[in-house]
Amino acid sequence: MTDAAPPADAGGDAAGGGDTLHVRRLGRADYLPTWRAMQDFTDARDESTPDELWLVEHPPVFTQGQAGKAEHVLAPGDIPVIQVDRGGQVTYHGPGQIVAYPLVNLRRRGIGVRSLVRRIEEAILDVLAAYGVSGARREGAPGIYVDGAKIASLGLRVRRACSFHGLAFNIDMDLEPFQRINPCGFEGLQVTQLVTFTPVSIEDASRRLVQALAEQLEYRDVREIRDGKVNA
Repeated sequence: MTDAAPPADAGGDAAGGGDTLHVRRLGRADYLPTWRAMQDFTDARDESTPDELWLVEHPPVFTQGQAGKAEHVLAPGDIPVIQVDRGGQVTYHGPGQIVAYPLVNLRRRGIGVRSLVRRIEEAILDVLAAYGVSGARREGAPGIYVDGAKIASLGLRVRRACSFHGLAFNIDMDLEPFQRINPCGFEGLQVTQLVTFTPVSIEDASRRLVQALAEQLEYRDVREIRDGKVNA
């Protein structure tokens, strides 16, 4: 496990700008420094900074949104609860779950928050469909559901017209901690994961998710960042 989040190197490059997406794969990283790095990146970026997509697995942690109500945290036990600056109520992050943070300049992309949410949801639906799984939205409860159980949650923050935080997509994980909370503030909400429906690796699901998000957000140039270097 790495405790270090990526540096807030928000400067653009020669190939940077509106149609470029830089992808960072952080492996397993603690929640708190990753969150702080997202804030720093958002505060430091300018109009020339390419958008980024961070992919990470967090060690077990509950995160509580800005308007989160304490009564939705039932029995956290030894799992820490962190109050954060995204929307939504409490959720759980843990190994075997893809957490994806799209750091997007919404003004430059010409989309609003609702459009961003819709496109993220559509990308998750595209990934599910690629595995032969039928997902659905649910009125009044953002996220994606399969057979009535939640498989992916969303929680965003926008500052200076730029988004951070993002989505959590359950792939192959221990779901027990969800029983310690009211997931997303809904008592009795059932939670599921992709491996329940099809054999899948988190690596393959992650690859498909990056592709789907890039397509939905209409990036023409997707580049991987490895060891601080950009790779086409």
